[in-house]
Amino acid sequence: MNSQFSAPYLKTLSLSPENQESPIHFLKHWKTPQDYFYLRNHFSYPLINPQNLFLSISGNVNKRVEISLSELSRFPSKTILVPLECAGNNRAKFKPKVFGEQWEEGAVSQGKWKGVPLKELLDQAGLLDGSKEAVFAGMDFGERKDLNESFYFARSLPIEKALHEDTIVAYEYNGKPIPYKHGYPFRLIVPQWYAMSSVKWLMNIFIIRHEFNGPFQTKDYVYYPFKDSDLDKKPVTAINVNSTIQEPLNYSIIQEGLQTIRGIAWTGTGTINEVAISIDHGDTWRKATLKYRENEKFSWVKWHFDWEAYKGEHTILVRASDSEGNMQPIKPYWNRKGYGYNAVQKIKIQVE
Repeated sequence: MNSQFSAPYLKTLSLSPENQESPIHFLKHWKTPQDYFYLRNHFSYPLINPQNLFLSISGNVNKRVEISLSELSRFPSKTILVPLECAGNNRAKFKPKVFGEQWEEGAVSQGKWKGVPLKELLDQAGLLDGSKEAVFAGMDFGERKDLNESFYFARSLPIEKALHEDTIVAYEYNGKPIPYKHGYPFRLIVPQWYAMSSVKWLMNIFIIRHEFNGPFQTKDYVYYPFKDSDLDKKPVTAINVNSTIQEPLNYSIIQEGLQTIRGIAWTGTGTINEVAISIDHGDTWRKATLKYRENEKFSWVKWHFDWEAYKGEHTILVRASDSEGNMQPIKPYWNRKGYGYNAVQKIKIQVE
Protein backbone atom coordinates (compact mmCIF):
# COMPACT_ATOMS: atom_id res chain seq x y z
CA MET A 1 0.00 0.00 0.00
CA ASN A 2 1.07 3.63 -0.35
CA SER A 3 1.75 4.30 3.30
CA GLN A 4 4.36 2.34 5.23
CA PHE A 5 2.67 3.19 8.51
CA SER A 6 -0.95 2.30 7.90
CA ALA A 7 -2.97 -0.18 5.90
CA PRO A 8 -6.67 -0.87 5.50
CA TYR A 9 -8.36 -3.87 7.08
CA LEU A 10 -11.30 -6.02 6.19
CA LYS A 11 -14.70 -5.01 7.55
CA THR A 12 -16.25 -7.85 9.53
CA LEU A 13 -19.90 -8.79 8.98
CA SER A 14 -19.85 -12.12 10.81
CA LEU A 15 -17.25 -14.33 12.49
CA SER A 16 -18.83 -17.77 12.23
CA PRO A 17 -18.95 -18.31 9.34
CA GLU A 18 -16.38 -15.64 8.51
CA ASN A 19 -17.70 -12.94 6.16
CA GLN A 20 -15.64 -9.80 5.66
CA GLU A 21 -15.66 -6.96 3.15
CA SER A 22 -12.70 -5.72 1.16
CA PRO A 23 -11.62 -2.10 1.80
CA ILE A 24 -12.56 -1.47 -1.83
CA HIS A 25 -12.34 2.33 -1.63
CA PHE A 26 -8.64 2.21 -0.74
CA LEU A 27 -7.45 -0.39 -3.25
CA LYS A 28 -5.93 1.25 -6.30
CA HIS A 29 -4.07 -1.75 -7.76
CA TRP A 30 -5.32 -4.04 -10.51
CA LYS A 31 -4.65 -7.04 -8.27
CA THR A 32 -6.19 -7.17 -4.81
CA PRO A 33 -3.58 -8.34 -2.25
CA GLN A 34 -4.78 -11.53 -0.60
CA ASP A 35 -5.02 -9.88 2.82
CA TYR A 36 -7.64 -7.48 1.43
CA PHE A 37 -9.65 -9.91 -0.69
CA TYR A 38 -13.19 -10.17 0.67
CA LEU A 39 -14.24 -13.35 2.50
CA ARG A 40 -17.58 -15.08 1.93
CA ASN A 41 -18.32 -18.38 3.66
CA HIS A 42 -21.43 -20.43 4.29
CA PHE A 43 -19.82 -22.78 6.82
CA SER A 44 -16.70 -23.03 8.96
CA TYR A 45 -13.42 -23.42 7.14
CA PRO A 46 -12.78 -27.06 6.13
CA LEU A 47 -10.04 -29.24 7.52
CA ILE A 48 -7.62 -30.10 4.72
CA ASN A 49 -5.41 -33.17 4.76
CA PRO A 50 -2.15 -32.31 2.95
CA GLN A 51 -1.68 -36.01 2.14
CA ASN A 52 -4.96 -36.21 0.27
CA LEU A 53 -5.03 -33.32 -2.16
CA PHE A 54 -6.90 -34.85 -5.07
CA LEU A 55 -9.65 -33.63 -7.35
CA SER A 56 -12.01 -36.33 -8.59
CA ILE A 57 -14.17 -36.31 -11.74
CA SER A 58 -16.93 -38.88 -11.95
CA GLY A 59 -20.53 -39.44 -13.04
CA ASN A 60 -21.57 -39.47 -16.69
CA VAL A 61 -18.01 -39.99 -17.94
CA ASN A 62 -16.00 -42.75 -19.65
CA LYS A 63 -13.72 -43.17 -16.65
CA ARG A 64 -13.38 -41.75 -13.17
CA VAL A 65 -10.33 -39.48 -12.91
CA GLU A 66 -8.36 -38.39 -9.85
CA ILE A 67 -5.90 -35.55 -10.29
CA SER A 68 -3.35 -34.52 -7.68
CA LEU A 69 -2.17 -30.97 -7.14
CA SER A 70 1.24 -31.78 -8.63
CA GLU A 71 -0.38 -33.45 -11.65
CA LEU A 72 -2.66 -30.46 -12.21
CA SER A 73 0.32 -28.12 -12.44
CA ARG A 74 1.67 -30.17 -15.37
CA PHE A 75 -1.41 -29.55 -17.53
CA PRO A 76 -1.48 -26.65 -20.03
CA SER A 77 -2.37 -23.59 -17.95
CA LYS A 78 -3.72 -20.10 -18.43
CA THR A 79 -3.71 -17.01 -16.23
CA ILE A 80 -6.65 -14.61 -16.11
CA LEU A 81 -7.23 -11.36 -14.25
CA VAL A 82 -10.83 -11.48 -13.10
CA PRO A 83 -13.03 -9.75 -10.51
CA LEU A 84 -15.05 -11.98 -8.21
CA GLU A 85 -18.21 -10.37 -6.82
CA CYS A 86 -20.50 -11.83 -4.20
CA ALA A 87 -24.08 -11.95 -5.50
CA GLY A 88 -25.09 -10.14 -2.29
CA ASN A 89 -22.74 -7.19 -2.82
CA ASN A 90 -24.55 -3.93 -1.93
CA ARG A 91 -27.44 -5.87 -0.35
CA ALA A 92 -27.61 -3.29 2.44
CA LYS A 93 -28.87 -0.71 -0.08
CA PHE A 94 -32.10 -2.46 -1.07
CA LYS A 95 -35.36 -0.72 -0.10
CA PRO A 96 -37.38 -2.29 1.36
CA LYS A 97 -34.58 -4.04 3.24
CA VAL A 98 -33.97 -7.75 2.75
CA PHE A 99 -32.57 -10.40 5.06
CA GLY A 100 -29.04 -11.76 4.72
CA GLU A 101 -25.50 -10.48 5.19
CA GLN A 102 -25.71 -6.69 4.92
CA TRP A 103 -22.89 -6.21 2.44
CA GLU A 104 -22.10 -2.69 1.31
CA GLU A 105 -19.70 -2.16 -1.59
CA GLY A 106 -16.75 -4.31 -0.55
CA ALA A 107 -17.86 -7.82 -1.55
CA VAL A 108 -15.86 -7.59 -4.77
CA SER A 109 -12.13 -8.11 -5.34
CA GLN A 110 -9.89 -8.86 -8.29
CA GLY A 111 -6.87 -11.06 -8.75
CA LYS A 112 -4.80 -13.05 -11.19
CA TRP A 113 -5.77 -16.71 -11.16
CA LYS A 114 -3.64 -19.41 -12.76
CA GLY A 115 -5.13 -22.78 -13.54
CA VAL A 116 -6.09 -25.42 -16.06
CA PRO A 117 -9.08 -25.03 -18.38
CA LEU A 118 -11.77 -27.30 -16.97
CA LYS A 119 -12.34 -28.62 -20.50
CA GLU A 120 -8.85 -30.19 -20.43
CA LEU A 121 -9.74 -32.12 -17.28
CA LEU A 122 -13.17 -33.19 -18.52
CA ASP A 123 -11.53 -34.44 -21.71
CA GLN A 124 -9.41 -36.75 -19.53
CA ALA A 125 -12.55 -38.28 -18.08
CA GLY A 126 -14.46 -38.29 -21.38
CA LEU A 127 -17.98 -36.84 -21.29
CA LEU A 128 -20.71 -39.28 -22.26
CA ASP A 129 -23.76 -38.40 -24.34
CA GLY A 130 -26.52 -36.68 -22.45
CA SER A 131 -24.21 -34.76 -20.10
CA LYS A 132 -26.26 -31.73 -19.01
CA GLU A 133 -24.54 -30.18 -16.01
CA ALA A 134 -21.28 -30.33 -14.07
CA VAL A 135 -21.68 -30.26 -10.27
CA PHE A 136 -18.82 -28.85 -8.19
CA ALA A 137 -18.57 -29.81 -4.52
CA GLY A 138 -16.25 -28.05 -2.10
CA MET A 139 -14.79 -29.41 1.12
CA ASP A 140 -16.74 -26.91 3.25
CA PHE A 141 -19.56 -28.67 5.07
CA GLY A 142 -22.15 -27.72 7.64
CA GLU A 143 -25.74 -27.66 8.80
CA ARG A 144 -28.42 -25.53 7.22
CA LYS A 145 -30.76 -24.72 10.05
CA ASP A 146 -33.56 -23.82 7.63
CA LEU A 147 -33.51 -27.40 6.31
CA ASN A 148 -32.34 -29.25 9.47
CA GLU A 149 -29.80 -31.04 7.33
CA SER A 150 -26.07 -30.86 6.61
CA PHE A 151 -24.57 -30.30 3.19
CA TYR A 152 -21.34 -29.74 1.35
CA PHE A 153 -21.33 -26.45 -0.53
CA ALA A 154 -22.10 -27.51 -4.09
CA ARG A 155 -23.08 -25.69 -7.27
CA SER A 156 -23.57 -26.68 -10.89
CA LEU A 157 -22.85 -25.15 -14.29
CA PRO A 158 -24.54 -25.93 -17.60
CA ILE A 159 -22.16 -28.19 -19.50
CA GLU A 160 -21.60 -25.45 -22.12
CA LYS A 161 -20.35 -23.05 -19.42
CA ALA A 162 -18.21 -25.76 -17.85
CA LEU A 163 -16.55 -26.33 -21.24
CA HIS A 164 -15.92 -22.61 -21.88
CA GLU A 165 -12.24 -22.00 -22.57
CA ASP A 166 -11.91 -19.55 -19.66
CA THR A 167 -13.59 -21.67 -16.98
CA ILE A 168 -10.57 -22.93 -15.06
CA VAL A 169 -9.57 -25.00 -12.06
CA ALA A 170 -7.13 -22.60 -10.39
CA TYR A 171 -4.22 -23.48 -8.13
CA GLU A 172 -2.47 -20.08 -7.91
CA TYR A 173 -3.58 -16.58 -6.93
CA ASN A 174 -1.37 -13.57 -7.73
CA GLY A 175 1.56 -15.86 -8.49
CA LYS A 176 1.39 -17.94 -5.30
CA PRO A 177 -0.56 -21.03 -4.18
CA ILE A 178 -4.19 -20.10 -3.49
CA PRO A 179 -4.46 -18.95 0.15
CA TYR A 180 -6.23 -21.39 2.46
CA LYS A 181 -9.12 -18.99 3.13
CA HIS A 182 -9.69 -18.50 -0.60
CA GLY A 183 -9.96 -22.14 -1.59
CA TYR A 184 -6.61 -23.96 -1.40
CA PRO A 185 -5.72 -26.27 -3.08
CA PHE A 186 -8.24 -26.10 -5.98
CA ARG A 187 -10.71 -23.37 -6.78
CA LEU A 188 -13.07 -23.21 -9.71
CA ILE A 189 -12.96 -19.81 -11.43
CA VAL A 190 -15.96 -18.88 -13.59
CA PRO A 191 -15.28 -15.46 -15.15
CA GLN A 192 -18.21 -13.02 -15.38
CA TRP A 193 -20.55 -15.06 -13.15
CA TYR A 194 -21.21 -14.14 -9.54
CA ALA A 195 -18.65 -15.72 -7.24
CA MET A 196 -20.87 -18.40 -5.71
CA SER A 197 -20.08 -20.30 -8.94
CA SER A 198 -16.33 -20.13 -8.28
CA VAL A 199 -16.43 -22.99 -5.76
CA LYS A 200 -13.62 -22.98 -3.19
CA TRP A 201 -11.77 -26.03 -1.80
CA LEU A 202 -12.95 -27.93 -4.85
CA MET A 203 -13.04 -31.66 -4.12
CA ASN A 204 -15.39 -33.42 -6.52
CA ILE A 205 -16.79 -32.77 -9.99
CA PHE A 206 -19.85 -34.82 -10.93
CA ILE A 207 -21.19 -34.88 -14.47
CA ILE A 208 -24.97 -35.38 -14.47
CA ARG A 209 -27.70 -35.86 -17.07
CA HIS A 210 -30.31 -33.74 -15.27
CA GLU A 211 -30.62 -30.42 -13.41
CA PHE A 212 -28.87 -30.24 -10.06
CA ASN A 213 -31.22 -29.41 -7.19
CA GLY A 214 -28.93 -28.80 -4.21
CA PRO A 215 -30.03 -26.03 -1.82
CA PHE A 216 -27.29 -23.61 -2.93
CA GLN A 217 -28.61 -23.99 -6.47
CA THR A 218 -32.39 -24.04 -6.18
CA LYS A 219 -33.10 -22.32 -2.84
CA ASP A 220 -30.25 -19.80 -2.57
CA TYR A 221 -28.78 -17.83 -5.46
CA VAL A 222 -32.17 -17.47 -7.08
CA TYR A 223 -33.88 -14.18 -7.93
CA TYR A 224 -37.33 -14.09 -6.30
CA PRO A 225 -38.98 -10.86 -7.50
CA PHE A 226 -41.97 -11.14 -5.13
CA LYS A 227 -41.92 -11.05 -1.35
CA ASP A 228 -44.46 -13.82 -0.76
CA SER A 229 -44.36 -15.85 -3.96
CA ASP A 230 -41.86 -17.89 -5.99
CA LEU A 231 -43.48 -16.72 -9.22
CA ASP A 232 -41.06 -15.74 -12.00
CA LYS A 233 -38.00 -16.95 -10.10
CA LYS A 234 -34.78 -17.32 -12.08
CA PRO A 235 -31.23 -18.38 -11.25
CA VAL A 236 -28.46 -15.93 -10.42
CA THR A 237 -25.77 -16.26 -13.09
CA ALA A 238 -23.89 -13.44 -14.89
CA ILE A 239 -22.68 -10.37 -12.99
CA ASN A 240 -24.77 -7.26 -13.60
CA VAL A 241 -22.95 -4.21 -14.95
CA ASN A 242 -21.77 -2.22 -11.94
CA SER A 243 -19.45 0.51 -10.69
CA THR A 244 -18.11 2.02 -7.50
CA ILE A 245 -16.86 5.49 -6.56
CA GLN A 246 -13.65 4.98 -4.63
CA GLU A 247 -12.70 8.62 -4.20
CA PRO A 248 -13.92 10.86 -2.63
CA LEU A 249 -15.57 8.90 0.15
CA ASN A 250 -19.26 9.19 0.89
CA TYR A 251 -20.12 12.15 3.15
CA SER A 252 -16.59 13.51 3.01
CA ILE A 253 -15.66 17.20 3.00
CA ILE A 254 -13.45 18.33 0.13
CA GLN A 255 -11.93 21.59 -1.01
CA GLU A 256 -13.17 23.92 -3.71
CA GLY A 257 -11.34 23.69 -7.04
CA LEU A 258 -10.23 20.90 -9.34
CA GLN A 259 -10.99 17.49 -7.84
CA THR A 260 -10.67 14.02 -9.36
CA ILE A 261 -13.48 11.52 -8.88
CA ARG A 262 -12.19 7.95 -9.26
CA GLY A 263 -13.50 4.43 -9.23
CA ILE A 264 -13.85 1.08 -10.96
CA ALA A 265 -16.50 -0.55 -13.14
CA TRP A 266 -17.07 -4.15 -14.22
CA THR A 267 -19.60 -6.37 -15.98
CA GLY A 268 -20.55 -9.98 -16.63
CA THR A 269 -21.46 -9.38 -20.28
CA GLY A 270 -19.05 -8.07 -22.87
CA THR A 271 -16.83 -5.23 -21.69
CA ILE A 272 -17.31 -1.82 -20.06
CA ASN A 273 -17.55 0.79 -22.81
CA GLU A 274 -18.70 3.87 -20.90
CA VAL A 275 -18.76 5.34 -17.41
CA ALA A 276 -20.67 8.57 -16.89
CA ILE A 277 -20.89 11.03 -14.00
CA SER A 278 -23.78 13.30 -13.00
CA ILE A 279 -23.60 16.19 -10.54
CA ASP A 280 -27.21 17.32 -11.15
CA HIS A 281 -29.20 14.31 -9.91
CA GLY A 282 -29.13 12.58 -13.28
CA ASP A 283 -30.38 15.43 -15.49
CA THR A 284 -27.12 15.43 -17.45
CA TRP A 285 -24.29 12.93 -17.70
CA ARG A 286 -20.64 13.47 -18.60
CA LYS A 287 -18.26 10.74 -19.70
CA ALA A 288 -15.40 9.70 -17.46
CA THR A 289 -11.99 8.68 -18.79
CA LEU A 290 -11.48 4.91 -18.85
CA LYS A 291 -8.30 2.92 -18.28
CA TYR A 292 -8.24 -0.70 -19.34
CA ARG A 293 -5.85 -3.42 -18.28
CA GLU A 294 -4.17 -4.49 -21.51
CA ASN A 295 -4.85 -8.01 -22.79
CA GLU A 296 -7.23 -8.80 -19.91
CA LYS A 297 -10.77 -9.15 -21.25
CA PHE A 298 -12.41 -9.77 -17.86
CA SER A 299 -10.63 -7.16 -15.72
CA TRP A 300 -12.49 -4.29 -14.16
CA VAL A 301 -11.95 -0.87 -15.69
CA LYS A 302 -10.50 2.07 -13.79
CA TRP A 303 -12.14 5.42 -14.45
CA HIS A 304 -11.65 9.03 -13.43
CA PHE A 305 -13.40 12.34 -13.95
CA ASP A 306 -11.90 15.78 -13.30
CA TRP A 307 -14.44 18.11 -11.72
CA GLU A 308 -14.25 21.79 -10.88
CA ALA A 309 -15.82 21.51 -7.43
CA TYR A 310 -17.79 24.49 -6.16
CA LYS A 311 -19.05 25.26 -2.67
CA GLY A 312 -22.11 23.52 -1.31
CA GLU A 313 -23.51 20.02 -0.80
CA HIS A 314 -23.49 17.77 -3.84
CA THR A 315 -24.67 14.32 -4.84
CA ILE A 316 -22.38 12.58 -7.33
CA LEU A 317 -23.84 9.76 -9.41
CA VAL A 318 -21.96 7.20 -11.48
CA ARG A 319 -23.29 4.68 -13.96
CA ALA A 320 -21.52 2.21 -16.21
CA SER A 321 -22.66 0.56 -19.41
CA ASP A 322 -21.25 -2.35 -21.37
CA SER A 323 -20.77 -3.46 -24.95
CA GLU A 324 -23.90 -5.63 -24.79
CA GLY A 325 -26.13 -2.61 -24.18
CA ASN A 326 -26.57 -3.08 -20.42
CA MET A 327 -26.59 0.05 -18.24
CA GLN A 328 -26.92 0.51 -14.51
CA PRO A 329 -30.53 1.41 -13.71
CA ILE A 330 -31.62 4.29 -11.49
CA LYS A 331 -33.52 1.84 -9.28
CA PRO A 332 -32.31 -1.69 -8.48
CA TYR A 333 -34.10 -4.89 -9.42
CA TRP A 334 -35.59 -5.71 -6.03
CA ASN A 335 -35.63 -9.38 -5.08
CA ARG A 336 -36.32 -10.86 -1.71
CA LYS A 337 -32.92 -12.47 -1.18
CA GLY A 338 -31.10 -9.31 -2.20
CA TYR A 339 -28.96 -10.45 -5.11
CA GLY A 340 -27.45 -8.58 -8.04
CA TYR A 341 -27.79 -4.99 -6.79
CA ASN A 342 -26.48 -2.69 -9.50
CA ALA A 343 -28.40 0.58 -9.31
CA VAL A 344 -26.57 3.81 -10.15
CA GLN A 345 -24.07 4.39 -7.34
CA LYS A 346 -23.99 7.71 -5.53
CA ILE A 347 -22.15 9.61 -2.85
CA LYS A 348 -22.85 12.86 -1.03
CA ILE A 349 -20.07 15.35 -0.41
CA GLN A 350 -19.60 18.83 0.95
CA VAL A 351 -17.33 21.31 -0.80
CA GLU A 352 -15.79 24.10 1.32
